[in-house]
Amino acid sequence: MRNTSIKLGLFLTFLICLSVNSLMAQDQNLNVKQDAKFQQLLSERRKISSAATINDRYKIQIFSGDSDKAKSELYSCKQKFSELDGTIVFNTPNYKVWIGNFRTRIEAERNLVQIKKEYSNAFLIKPQK
Repeated sequence: MRNTSIKLGLFLTFLICLSVNSLMAQDQNLNVKQDAKFQQLLSERRKISSAATINDRYKIQIFSGDSDKAKSELYSCKQKFSELDGTIVFNTPNYKVWIGNFRTRIEAERNLVQIKKEYSNAFLIKPQK
């Protein structure tokens, strides 16, 4: 009786090893090819929906002045800090360049330290409703 249970245990162990070996067939790498326009569309979508979340997040203002200068500042900022979104907001009589969309003040302050190296007049804001 004891001999039969050992044989049954060995047989079940053998079957489990065979089934586990066949389950290991998912070790392939997956490459995702993404269209370059996807990031551009995603960025535009964020700009459109930013009106809903603009009051919930922290921003960093790097410039306030006329329209042409604001556009050039935004362009140069996007070159230096490509991972941050940037927008131009008009508040009479100035155009303001805001970058970033930070959930917490700590996250915004960490980025502010890096941004102040390029834009010494940059400061942290949380837009009002």
